[in-house]
Amino acid sequence: MDSILNAGASLRRWPARRWWIALAAAVGTYLVIAIPTDLIDTPFFAGAVAPTSWSWPVLAASAILAGLVSATYVAYPEGAAPRRAEGRLGMAGWMITFFAVGCPVCNKIVLLALGASGALQFFEPVQPYLAGASILLLGWALHARLTRESSCTLASAAPSPIVVPSREALTR
Repeated sequence: MDSILNAGASLRRWPARRWWIALAAAVGTYLVIAIPTDLIDTPFFAGAVAPTSWSWPVLAASAILAGLVSATYVAYPEGAAPRRAEGRLGMAGWMITFFAVGCPVCNKIVLLALGASGALQFFEPVQPYLAGASILLLGWALHARLTRESSCTLASAAPSPIVVPSREALTR
């Protein structure tokens, strides 16, 4: 519970610049996933299967979390440098969201691996679990990044001034 409170405290300390980056990344994520998965209807992509009722809320939650995770990489405090694992969790969550909300037979990778009937029979029932996994991974990445920012770091000792003895002191 303390780590969640620490993460919330980190969010409250964010400058406006981070919030703007989070908003831009969330909108970008939303569009980058919604357009090719045909959640947003465009003349470039067409979905053979209608989107599920849970696709929109999953996409919205994932986009918000991805935006917040992205903003944690902007001017992080000294001593809270990003770790590779945290970045990988966020990217994995983002990619899984793409598979979770997309039309099962419109995804070329799934279509090549399972065929059209296999995509509908085997992949479509797994998509809600992928949606949950994507939100959990993005949430965990955000939690890890925020708690890392508010973790206690040891302050480096101030360098002691170099004292050069005077010539008089050396000749004594």
